[in-house]
Amino acid sequence: MLKLSWNATTDHVKALAQCRFLDAPRPGLLPSRRRAVVSCYPASKAPSLAVVSDGLAWVEPGSGSLADRLRLGSLTEDGLSYKERFIVRCYEVGINKTATVETIANLLQEVGCNHAQSVGFSTDGFATTTTMRKMNLIWVTARMHIEIYKYPAWSDVVEIETWCQGEGRIGTRRDWILKDYANGQVIGRATSKWVMMNQETRRLQKVDDDVRDEYLIFCPRESRLAFPEENNGSLKKIAKLEDTAQYSRLGLISMPQEIIDSYELQTITLDYRRECQRNDVVDSLSSHEPDENLEAILQLNGTNGSAASPATEDYRQFLHLLRLSGDGLEINRGRTQWRKKPMR
Repeated sequence: MLKLSWNATTDHVKALAQCRFLDAPRPGLLPSRRRAVVSCYPASKAPSLAVVSDGLAWVEPGSGSLADRLRLGSLTEDGLSYKERFIVRCYEVGINKTATVETIANLLQEVGCNHAQSVGFSTDGFATTTTMRKMNLIWVTARMHIEIYKYPAWSDVVEIETWCQGEGRIGTRRDWILKDYANGQVIGRATSKWVMMNQETRRLQKVDDDVRDEYLIFCPRESRLAFPEENNGSLKKIAKLEDTAQYSRLGLISMPQEIIDSYELQTITLDYRRECQRNDVVDSLSSHEPDENLEAILQLNGTNGSAASPATEDYRQFLHLLRLSGDGLEINRGRTQWRKKPMR
């Protein structure tokens, strides 16, 4: 992102000189800000956005690299979120011909990275602003929550919308909405929290005003949440598992095979505690967790919520713990909810 003031550096002025205006400002698009739309072509760099005086400048659709021109994604009209469409490929599905949870997670990461690049943040995958790079700061994930209501099948087209917003003084938040592009049905939602870390010291750092000014200009002015419901699952704390876990394996992620064979992942929540370095040996622990919300789920599915109801077999919930072998330090905690695979 190029954020320019009248005392901008010579390099910024040169970059701005390579931009051309595409259309006039549209009143009311961004309250209290003037908007100028320009197309920038710095040598050997991807197209970027610029702030001209106190107005915004956007990349011309179709400019930039070949990938930019072919990508089925763009900023929304207000410039405060990003949408992209994806075709589910044959190698992205499992044995039941629907996308795997790994595919869904990869698409969320892809659209998030493309959003960051489309507003001019770094192209190294860390979505850093100019000030962050000067201070050697990066964003790291603190929490991720994904809910999948229906897995897309091979050849389905999925549209994903994503946006960011401030999360207090210590970080930021990114949300996603997943839709079946053919009918507009919401098939999944996700939210994440990110904190700032010094890339050299690996210490967390508060978000200062200069950094906030650089990214909040691209965020919704009012709070917009993928999970606006009160007491939603994304807020639920994850209990810590101890050595009495029902399932554990050294160095591998463990889940009972009967769950993997008969169930599909519906919801996953991860809390990140520390980094896992290359060659670290990791213990994975999992245990079944009774779900106090199961009765409500069953009622929504047309059952009476009775413990004797066959529908109680349709859902499973687990706690997970990844830790470093030896010293037992936590890497992350997790919770997963599983539902019976549909008959196909």
